[in-house]
Amino acid sequence: MSYVVDFVDVSTEGLESSPVAEALAGLRANEARYYKNKYDHVLTVEPAADASEIVEYVHRILAEERDLTIESRPLEATAFEVDGLRMAYVFYESGLSINVMYAIDPAGKRAVGFKLSDGMEVPEELASRFKFARQKSKLAGTIRGSYFVIKGEY
Repeated sequence: MSYVVDFVDVSTEGLESSPVAEALAGLRANEARYYKNKYDHVLTVEPAADASEIVEYVHRILAEERDLTIESRPLEATAFEVDGLRMAYVFYESGLSINVMYAIDPAGKRAVGFKLSDGMEVPEELASRFKFARQKSKLAGTIRGSYFVIKGEY
């Protein structure tokens, strides 16, 4: 069952099993607010079990581009298109959020972004390979983020 992410009344719905559920819900709400404000897009997520194609797509890019495997269990995922960009998100039990931004135009931007919920440790599989910058969010507290540019075609 899909869930429309509310960034006014933040809910942990679908994220309850995360040890940082409140912070992850804030991170998810922060993303929803961004897409609503910038693109007038309503962020809707579904359980990862119902969105296996999205999860597999993100995991394939991680594996092929950087030989990365995420150890945490995916909880929710979504994919949508806005302003010439194909976006995919996976939210993980650990508090990690991964997004793939893939421009439809071959000359456009294509990247994978990682965001860490407030209170979670950097996942071991990412710790030695990425540096994380900090940003403040009213909804999510302190978010740490990093990214890499996608080189291949997906």
